[in-house]
Amino acid sequence: MDFQPERDPMNLRLAVLLTNDDTSAWASHFPNDGQKVVRLLQPLRPDWSYEVLSVKDGVMPTSPADFDGYVITGSPASVNDDSLHWLGSLLDFIRAVHAARQPLVGLCFGHQAVARALGGQVARNAAGWGLGTAPTHWQTARPWMQPAQSTTTLMAAHNEQVTRLPEGAECLGGSDFCPIGSMQIGQHIWTTQFHPEMPLVFMQALLGYLSNKLDTDTMARAKASLANAADVPLFGQWMAQFIEHARKNTQ
Repeated sequence: MDFQPERDPMNLRLAVLLTNDDTSAWASHFPNDGQKVVRLLQPLRPDWSYEVLSVKDGVMPTSPADFDGYVITGSPASVNDDSLHWLGSLLDFIRAVHAARQPLVGLCFGHQAVARALGGQVARNAAGWGLGTAPTHWQTARPWMQPAQSTTTLMAAHNEQVTRLPEGAECLGGSDFCPIGSMQIGQHIWTTQFHPEMPLVFMQALLGYLSNKLDTDTMARAKASLANAADVPLFGQWMAQFIEHARKNTQ
């Protein structure tokens, strides 16, 4: 039987945990990553309420029960950098959300933070940067992945990735370059190494910004990969349906 999104009229309250700490002049020309997530989900679930919490500035929910679900954004920071004053609090909060079985979606840094918080491992990728677009080949279909699609393409910007799953986590998909591209824990946590919130125009600008900072082969591969369109609305729909599915199955 196909999964039907929850039709209960309750208006979910979603917190987007902003971890991107890039305060450069270049970054200031664009919406922050929290705002990007809201722009992705709001057209799909206009009745939900959204709040961006600047975790990178020390703003955290007081309890997992403060919101009906959480999304952790990407960040140029490393989840292995214990000098970040806010990282320990975020990892503790992830553990609390997990214990409370609250819905949580992790994107890129968020994917890695969930892995580290719950006992997995994150390390620098010996193959270098994943940049541009990247595929996830889904090994296992899940009820919220409707319409179904065996491979999705999203924006990528990372040189670290999950190398060992936390206990109890299941790898849902990946690629040769990034084997653990997505994982699920219980019915309440789902993560991806990639960026459904990132529009093409931002990636094009990012590649321009990085053009003299990374090697020419990496930049050439990244630019060529943009010929593959990102499955942005589809993945946003999957995220919303996951949160609904998680709430229905963890109450």
